[in-house]
Amino acid sequence: MLFAAEPLASARRVLKQYYGYDTFRPMQEDIIGHIMAGQDTVVLMPTGGGKSVCFQVPAVVQEGLCVVVSPLIALMKDQVEALKANGIAAAYINSSVGQSEQQAITGEALNGYLKLLYVSPEKLLSEGFLTFMKRLRISMFAIDEAHCISSWGHDFRPEYTQLRVLREQFPRVPIIALTATADRLTQRDIQTQLRLHEPRVFLSSFDRPNLNLIVRPGQDRVGGILEFLERHPGEAGIIYCLSRKQCETLTQKIQAKGVKAGYYHAGMTPNQRGSVQEAFLKDDLQVIVATIAFGMGIDKSNVRWVIHYNLPKNIEGYYQEIGRAGRDGSPATAVLFYSFADVMSLRDMLSKDDPKLTQLNLTKLERMQQFAEAASCRRKILLNYFGETLPQDCGNCDICRNPPTTFDGTELAQKALSAVVRGRERMSLTLLIDVLRGMRNQAVLSGGYDQIKTYGAGRDLPYLDWYSYIHQMLNDGLLYIAYEEGYALKITDLGREVLQAQRPVPMKKFQPTEKAEKPAKGRKGAAAAAAKAAPVSREAQLFEALRALRKRIADEQGVPPYVIFTDSTLQEMAVERPVNRTAMLAISGVGMKKFETYGEAFIREVLTHGGNPAALAELDEDAEKFEPQETKAPRNRRKKEAPEPATQASADANSTMETTFQLHRMGLSVEAIAERRGLAVGTIQTHLSTLYSRGYELRIEDFLKPQELAEIQTAQAQLGNSPMLRDLFDHLREKYDYFRLRLALMYFKKLRGE
Repeated sequence: MLFAAEPLASARRVLKQYYGYDTFRPMQEDIIGHIMAGQDTVVLMPTGGGKSVCFQVPAVVQEGLCVVVSPLIALMKDQVEALKANGIAAAYINSSVGQSEQQAITGEALNGYLKLLYVSPEKLLSEGFLTFMKRLRISMFAIDEAHCISSWGHDFRPEYTQLRVLREQFPRVPIIALTATADRLTQRDIQTQLRLHEPRVFLSSFDRPNLNLIVRPGQDRVGGILEFLERHPGEAGIIYCLSRKQCETLTQKIQAKGVKAGYYHAGMTPNQRGSVQEAFLKDDLQVIVATIAFGMGIDKSNVRWVIHYNLPKNIEGYYQEIGRAGRDGSPATAVLFYSFADVMSLRDMLSKDDPKLTQLNLTKLERMQQFAEAASCRRKILLNYFGETLPQDCGNCDICRNPPTTFDGTELAQKALSAVVRGRERMSLTLLIDVLRGMRNQAVLSGGYDQIKTYGAGRDLPYLDWYSYIHQMLNDGLLYIAYEEGYALKITDLGREVLQAQRPVPMKKFQPTEKAEKPAKGRKGAAAAAAKAAPVSREAQLFEALRALRKRIADEQGVPPYVIFTDSTLQEMAVERPVNRTAMLAISGVGMKKFETYGEAFIREVLTHGGNPAALAELDEDAEKFEPQETKAPRNRRKKEAPEPATQASADANSTMETTFQLHRMGLSVEAIAERRGLAVGTIQTHLSTLYSRGYELRIEDFLKPQELAEIQTAQAQLGNSPMLRDLFDHLREKYDYFRLRLALMYFKKLRGE
């Protein structure tokens, strides 16, 4: 698996061979080059932006083992399954792994078999594990969800702060810190806490243009959600609620509409939560209704929407949660239901938390509130929060589609910005408003702010107006809050341009929040009815057929469907309709390993769905001239009459499989048959396993020796009588491929007379 050529050229080959992509996403190649130069690196990239590839590709190219620190078991399991599906040797160790399995994994690591080893922070810091790692040749440490290390972040985890021991114990091993959600202060804290050596910070664009951002009034949330589900039939989605009771009640109402839904919250047992999560990952549940306890470890790429039933506590959490939709890059929707009652509930809740963090949490809640009440492009607000400027409105949020009336707020903004500068950027938001309004309280007088030129410059406006306008300035990126400096407002470069009259500032006139009108009766369901009446395109029909095939294969192997192929890959297949090896390998997301494992089955589905009577024969077009003449005659003699057009495709499929069977009877190996027919080895294996399941007699001894059958039968008994192929594959440490395991299980069934 090691590539010795020029590093970046090797990285590109790995990307194509194992991941099936021709080019890296923006910034990935620069990050990989820096990592492969052995430098400490900080990567800030949005959820679904491709962070994992940034360390996985160098891990494959370089010698040694990449140790990945990840906070959640579900995330490790998903990523390791995806790596194995791509043909990359990986494993994980956490509390769910038994002692014997852990010993087997550590043995593989010591023998140099593994390229990536995922561990929980608790396991990494446990007694003896650091000593074990010193026996390994470690290429790098990758710290995933690195924002957990900072108390300023939204998901602080105390055990993460102990990860500084990696620098102490392994001073020469580069450390890669990766996160999707970190503001300016958290970014600096990550570097300090991990003791990184002059790290280069790669700040990818946080923009997720495929996400449609919508905020709706909080009235009739249940009705709005049910209407949304009608308009998005069959699409996987997550609904976040604030309380356990809301989760359970809403789930019941969704289930009553015939939608497969489940709930997930901290009041359930670990087994119950695991079962619900597994069902969602495998597409057995369409909707999960959950508290924020759900989702951080979810790598499911085909989530098409996320709904927030309540206002989130902060923008970091909101951004991370909506990032679970559209990870494959295809269009997705994020809906937030908002009412001021949510703000009051959260303020009460946050005030009871750690007193040291109360002010920080309340300040971040205010920013979340202003996002919900915003009058300008919502995507701009999100990006500005993370220190990124969007030059124009996004066009894919509710504000951009229905822009509010604005006025020229340049003079108001200049007054506020001037006061910030003259106050030496030490004032909090509340204090700034008091200064602008000419208040004479202790904070204003003791700071000497009554002496600055802009004192009282905005006394004609009431407090709530200024509160709204300053938050608009924060949302537009003219100011930011320095939490570590007493929540002082700081002016940005954009703000200085406004102060120097180089840029106008449109603002929305402040209006107190009013109750939104409920939609008129009769309108609900109209959009859904119209959608149902619309004709379904050929591409959409094929996409659904490919999805169904993916689900069948995934269930057989015991893995989530998106591990086979993502929705975006299936959508590209539905459009391009690949019918040969070259065309299939040109599809984004189809690497060599996945083509060998699944390519023939998906090509066959494309051909079957094509409606052309001779379509499937095209699969063997290049093989016909290699077929021995004696195998053609019997096949032609068996055709008493031409099949009907509707059954021609299946007839051709049977014909080509029988050709494979005749060559097997002649004593040819799978490889020899594949070479003779000009087909992939995986195609021939599919032919033989299908024929065996239909009652054809194969020479099992050609594929499995008696002692190998006995070993598989023992493993089957240990796992139960009907284990998933994937479980059997893992249990036997990948000793036998799926083809041989499938034959063995069918052989045992025949012995039992089933």
